[in-house]
Amino acid sequence: MELKWQGIMPAVTTKFTEEDVLDLEMFATNIRAQLEAGVHGIILGGSLGEASTLTNEEREVLIKETVRLAQGSVPVVMTIAEQATKMAIQAAQSAERAGADALMVLPPMRYKSTDLETVAYFKKIAESTPLPIMIYNNPVDYKIEVTVAMFEELVAHDNIQAVKESTRDITNIGRLRNRFGDRLKILCGVDTLALESLLIGADGWVAGLVCAFPAETVAIYELAKAGRTKEAIAIYRWFLPLLELDISPQLVQNIKLAEVATGIGTEQVRPPRLPLQGAERERVRAIISEGLRTRPVLPEYKPLPAQ
Repeated sequence: MELKWQGIMPAVTTKFTEEDVLDLEMFATNIRAQLEAGVHGIILGGSLGEASTLTNEEREVLIKETVRLAQGSVPVVMTIAEQATKMAIQAAQSAERAGADALMVLPPMRYKSTDLETVAYFKKIAESTPLPIMIYNNPVDYKIEVTVAMFEELVAHDNIQAVKESTRDITNIGRLRNRFGDRLKILCGVDTLALESLLIGADGWVAGLVCAFPAETVAIYELAKAGRTKEAIAIYRWFLPLLELDISPQLVQNIKLAEVATGIGTEQVRPPRLPLQGAERERVRAIISEGLRTRPVLPEYKPLPAQ
């Protein structure tokens, strides 16, 4: 499959039952909703997918199930978020065997590696697999920034092809584009900066609230890329209070609560996470309820099939 690194790529949640095992039935319900809305890829096992709590066996199950559901219509991307280079290489090779089409790779977990160490880490992973790679650049949450100078070294590897841009410095999109042109694809990784990023040249959006609102998310992307900016802005402004639920330490609980409200998820999280409680739960529910009450009627947004 040719991977274009563009469009809407949901960082999907992982569904669990009350017995704390994978809920593949509800997982399939959500993936089908994403595909029906017209997403351009599926990303598994990221921060929103509760990556740090998953076993190797669970990751393989999720890849195989998503490949089965997608049936080749969109690429399936697995996240690599490990503490050691050896473990990351093993995870990458395991994802390849399970059928993943590409990888999203985070910097080393826990240890705050130097620039030299970070580049060496990404290079070793790239050398261990033929799969295309997107680097996740999120210094806000992971305390390690992948700079333009570091990407200068990384793009020597043909399979390092994209960046999930989550620095929250929107001018970084311009820096990357000016230096690398189309050699390095850029996908916004911050929901509340997504439309702005698309309008100044980002290739796509690794989205969070798409898990609950797939059609609205895809509509924003397709309208923006079609030059229908006013229509995209109108949906985005409605969406913004919901999108802000993604920039929170409790983003998993927030988005799973939204998935319940739209009928394509459950609230089950894996401990030590717990469902939202008390006043915070009511605050988030009020935002979701208002979003549903004012949910816009979408214009036709899916592009016409090629003639």
